[in-house]
Amino acid sequence: MAVHGTVAAGFEGVREAFSAFLAGEEHDPGAQLAVYRGGERVVDLWSDSVGAESLLGVFSSTKGAAYLVTALLVQDGVLDLDRTVASYWPDFAAEGKGALTLRELLAHRAGLVGLDAGFTPEEGADDRVIAALLAGQRPFWQPGRFFGYHGFVIGALVGEVVFRATGRTLQEWYEERIRAPYDLDLWLGLPESEEPRYLSTLPMLLTPEQRAEADAEASSPYSLAGIAYNRHAPGNAELYDFPNSRLVRAKGQASVAGIGSARGLAGMYAAAAFGLGRDGPLLKPDTAAEFARIHSSGTDLVSDSPKSFGLGFSTIGHHFDCVGAGAFGHSGASGSLAFADPRQGYAYAYTRRRYAYPGGAAPENWPLLRSVVRAPA
Repeated sequence: MAVHGTVAAGFEGVREAFSAFLAGEEHDPGAQLAVYRGGERVVDLWSDSVGAESLLGVFSSTKGAAYLVTALLVQDGVLDLDRTVASYWPDFAAEGKGALTLRELLAHRAGLVGLDAGFTPEEGADDRVIAALLAGQRPFWQPGRFFGYHGFVIGALVGEVVFRATGRTLQEWYEERIRAPYDLDLWLGLPESEEPRYLSTLPMLLTPEQRAEADAEASSPYSLAGIAYNRHAPGNAELYDFPNSRLVRAKGQASVAGIGSARGLAGMYAAAAFGLGRDGPLLKPDTAAEFARIHSSGTDLVSDSPKSFGLGFSTIGHHFDCVGAGAFGHSGASGSLAFADPRQGYAYAYTRRRYAYPGGAAPENWPLLRSVVRAPA
């Protein structure tokens, strides 16, 4: 498979790592890789089956946009991390959730990972509907005491706080404050005019051994993990197919429905941490540090595995040993990964069209990241 695009002087090793990965793949994953050093894009690469301008479903990498909007509103004094969610959104207080703070919600401590009955495809596409249904839901653990990844709903929950505090949706704030000013190819609500650039997500290709392993590890649809990923809902489609619905792409729910490119994701984090062009960074250093600081760490009740979170953002350095402390970002189920590393001075984004096994940040991110870190500062 051919590698397309450019790298700046000193970043040839990143191209070599990207080429080595593709050479070992039987099928083109449809990969894109973009890296900014400060405010300058120094890596811009893609494989045969996608283009530089192609738009892909980025799944949970979407969450980074939601958390960046929230961080900006906290920075502006519009939102207060230590106010209760119910003080913004009174209906949320039902079923013993009244004491939960916005800080705890962002740290995945609400215990509100899904709906007893599950969401229909139409409900699951719309953040306002998700939030209205969850307001009366009994939490699955004592709010604030434990943590577990709110993978399908956190954008709706945080977005409802944003809406109640400002009268505008999180998607509207993202468009006005982040996407449009920097002309980013990362959309929370893909316009009809951009549809020709969207490439549908493809399922993962598993060997018989991998399929057997996946089947053996699959949790019950009625387990906490099953409910969190809406697997118990009647007529629930495969997760990889979620962004292939025009309704989902148009609504742009802020947990998993972002549509974009590696360029768009990396540009967003570069704007957040370093600034682009003549603009300074969107986030002040203290704000970035607070949102990156670990707020939840230990055994995640949903995945039953070790995880850590800042305020919404995944603590990337906890998972990748070559990444600096204080890095903030998120991965996506198809294999995508995007973040800023303020200490080492770069923003990184990787996307895939074909789902990666076993899900989450794809394994090739490790050698790709090491090649970025080895490049000259």
